[in-house]
Amino acid sequence: MVHEWLVSRAGSEKVVEQLLAVCPQTDIFSLVEFLEPTAAALIPPGTRVQTSFIQNLPWARRHFRQYLPLMPLAIEQFDLSAYDLVISSNHAVAKGVLTRPHQLHVSYVHTPIRYAWDLQQQYLQQAGLTSGAKGALTRLILHYLRLWDLAAAYRVDCFVANSRYVARRIWKTYRRPATVIYPPVAIDRFRWQQPREDFYLTVSRCVPYKRVDLTVEAFNRLGLPLVVIGDGPALGSLQKLAKSNITFLRNPPDAVVSDYMERCRGFIFPAEEDFGITVVEAQAAGAPVIAYGKGGCAETVIQGKTGVLFGQQTVADLVQAVQYFDGHRHQFVAETIRRQGEMFSETRFQREMADYLTQKWLKFKRGDELE
Repeated sequence: MVHEWLVSRAGSEKVVEQLLAVCPQTDIFSLVEFLEPTAAALIPPGTRVQTSFIQNLPWARRHFRQYLPLMPLAIEQFDLSAYDLVISSNHAVAKGVLTRPHQLHVSYVHTPIRYAWDLQQQYLQQAGLTSGAKGALTRLILHYLRLWDLAAAYRVDCFVANSRYVARRIWKTYRRPATVIYPPVAIDRFRWQQPREDFYLTVSRCVPYKRVDLTVEAFNRLGLPLVVIGDGPALGSLQKLAKSNITFLRNPPDAVVSDYMERCRGFIFPAEEDFGITVVEAQAAGAPVIAYGKGGCAETVIQGKTGVLFGQQTVADLVQAVQYFDGHRHQFVAETIRRQGEMFSETRFQREMADYLTQKWLKFKRGDELE
C-alpha cells in the first residue's frame, strides 16, 4: 500500500484503513508518517510502515508539504520489487511508484492533483502567488509537476475513482478510464431517529475552496441559528464576519460532531468536492442536506428527497435553497435519508473493492486486457 502522507485520520486515510481490512498483513509505504496517538489506530498493530527521505528533512513534521518539488523523486525511491500487488491511495504523487512487469498496480484516486491541473489559478490566487519571483517559480514547479504526473499515470495498470466526478477528471487529465467505487463511510456511528432541533450545521476545514464564507454570509442574511464545526487558516476571519446567530466549535471530538449531525435541522455544504464524505455522514444521521449541486454531492444527494441542491456558489442561491427547504421540511423523511447514507457503508466498500481486486488479479495472471 502506497499513500502520500500519514499525518491525520482524514478521508483518504479512512480509505486506507478499509483497504487494509480488505488486504490484511499489507506493508505501507508513505512519504512521511507523523500520526498523533489518537489517529495511530488506523494502522493495524504489527504493520510495517516505511517512509521516504523527506521524513528526516528539517521541519518536515510541520512543513512537509513545502517539500512538494521533492515528492516525485521521493516516491520513486521506494523498492517495491518484493510484492505482487501494489495499491496506491493517490491524491498527489503515490501513483508514481516504480513497479515491474510481474506486479499489478491499482491506483485508488481521491483526486488528480488539484493545484497542478484544473485549480492552478485558484491556488495561485489564494496563496498570493499570481505575480513576482515566487509566483514565477511556483508556476515553473507546477509545470514540471504536471509533466511528471502525466508520465506517472502510465505506470498504473488500473484506476479506481472515488466518484463519477473524479472518473471524469481522470479521463480529462490522463485519458485513462476508471472504475467508480465510492469511499467507505462509518454509518453505524450515527443515530438517525433523534428529534431535529432548531439549528443548521456545517462541518468543514476553514480553507477558501470549502466556501464556508458563503455559508456564514448567507446565514448572516437569514438570521437563522448556524453551528460551524471546523478549524483552519480562515477561521479567524470567518468569526469576525459572523453575526451573533452563528456559533463556532473548533475541532470537537468525533462524538460531538455526530451528536450535532443527529440533531441539526439541516446540513449545509457549499463546496465543490470530489466526493464529500461529511455530506454522506449527515445523511447517515438522518439530516437533510443543502449542498452545491456539482461534484460528488450531485451523486450522493437525491434532490427533493434527501436534500436540496443549489446551482451557483452565491449567497443568493444558498439563501434561496435554505428558504425553500425551510418551507418544505415535511417532505424530507429521516428514514429515507438514512437509507441513502447506507448506500456508502464500509461493508459495501470492502465487498466491492475485494471483488474488483480479485477480478483484476485473475485477468492480470491470465494476461488479459485490464481496461
